[in-house]
Amino acid sequence: MNMAHWLARAASRAGDDPALFYGHRQVASYGAFFREASSVAGALREQGIEPGDRVALFMKNVPDYLIVLYGIWICGAAAVPINAKLHAREAAFIVEASGAKMVFVTDDSLSVAVDVTCVDVADEAFAAIKSGASLAIEDRAPEDLAWLFYTSGTTGQPKGVRITHGMLLSMSLAYLCDVDDVAKEDAAFYMAPMSHGAGLYALVHVLRGARHICPASGGFDAGELLDAARGQGPLSMFMAPTMVRRITDAARAAGDRADGIKTIVYGGGPMYVADIVEAVDWFGPKFVQIYGQGECPMSITALSREDVADRSHPNWKTRLASVGCAQSVVEVAIGDADGNPLAPGAVGEIMVRGHTVMPGYWQNEAATAKTIRDGWLMTGDMGLLDGDGYLTLRDRSKDVIISGGTNIYPREVEEALLTLEGVREVSVLGRPDPEWGEDVVAFVVADTGVDVPKLDAHCLAQIARFKRPKAYIFTDDLPKNNYGKVLKTELRERLKEMNDEQSDR
Repeated sequence: MNMAHWLARAASRAGDDPALFYGHRQVASYGAFFREASSVAGALREQGIEPGDRVALFMKNVPDYLIVLYGIWICGAAAVPINAKLHAREAAFIVEASGAKMVFVTDDSLSVAVDVTCVDVADEAFAAIKSGASLAIEDRAPEDLAWLFYTSGTTGQPKGVRITHGMLLSMSLAYLCDVDDVAKEDAAFYMAPMSHGAGLYALVHVLRGARHICPASGGFDAGELLDAARGQGPLSMFMAPTMVRRITDAARAAGDRADGIKTIVYGGGPMYVADIVEAVDWFGPKFVQIYGQGECPMSITALSREDVADRSHPNWKTRLASVGCAQSVVEVAIGDADGNPLAPGAVGEIMVRGHTVMPGYWQNEAATAKTIRDGWLMTGDMGLLDGDGYLTLRDRSKDVIISGGTNIYPREVEEALLTLEGVREVSVLGRPDPEWGEDVVAFVVADTGVDVPKLDAHCLAQIARFKRPKAYIFTDDLPKNNYGKVLKTELRERLKEMNDEQSDR
């Protein structure tokens, strides 16, 4: 089924209901949303775009994003969303690699870097496109490509993940089963890039005829969110853990409980227990955690709002440090290096199979064969499942520190350090050591007054001595990619440069 049918049904059911907002201003009802998307589809067909072709979006978070996205689907093409924060050269690589025949943009920086037609949605020509001849929804099968997602590429060139219409349907229904319900009175609030998880969650809100709000700032602004919560709630949104930390700090400083926020779904990186405890204490039970990957979008596990807010269960801290239980549409297992299942409590590679797992990478059979084994997605993440089915992440397999033949999981050390008052952010990694193979180093963002003796004493009180960092490096901030993930590759390079400088002395 073509996912555009959900928009057509919402328009047929309640075409006058509000759909798209830019800040506080409504720009389209559901009827107008569908008509304009159908006209975009008509214009694409006139430009020679056929079912199965790829069309890219290099756009900031604006209401026209959804109009273009659904227009692409209506004509049977596949969308290639590109994070608007990428450099034009990076975006051009994705356009070329995907074979996109057109690109919709919110500025003209890409036009000089690609040989395909770029359509600026701010131009009058695009306004004419939205009022042109419409096109009926093309039939699409569940296995047909809908969304070609390029990985962030922190360890090499990005790979194109093939996300099908069937995957999007299953992911959206899993949201209703495992994450949150959606009512037509709700609003999706898009602060995180719509090229990623925030945009994927638009689908279930279209299904239920809810509102879609693009903040006027185009991204994350704590004051803007608190203002919207006062006048446009109930709001639901996706946040990276760093965003949760920032909105908690801003709300506490303003004395604002943000009653208009209904649900914050967080994921995309490690959420530390101390941070989510503080957030729940301030906002109440509004948080749900999800764990997913581009290869299995938004749908590996979920930690319910009840679990996130629970402080009565004997194992509540352990569960809060987990990423929850398998979502309804997948199976989750822990495997050894050969993919053989391990017993509960054993640490190994997280494996997933089910309706939301990709069929493979775009035009990359070698990478597909390495990642999909016997139907299982080998995530590259290390973790363990307890007897109740809760999955706890350790680290990416490449991030595990092996010191003296013993595995040390950076996240465990990070969690311990973050419980010390004044520590804001931590990233732990391994450093080559001639005697032990590797030792532990912690990059720390902290308030004035936090020093090495305090960090060392706190660590020794929390975790085994052999896991204690051998060096603490204070920094003003941690490097992150456009999705808020800490770039350990950059920290490793920084550490290597520091070691080289010391060797030269």
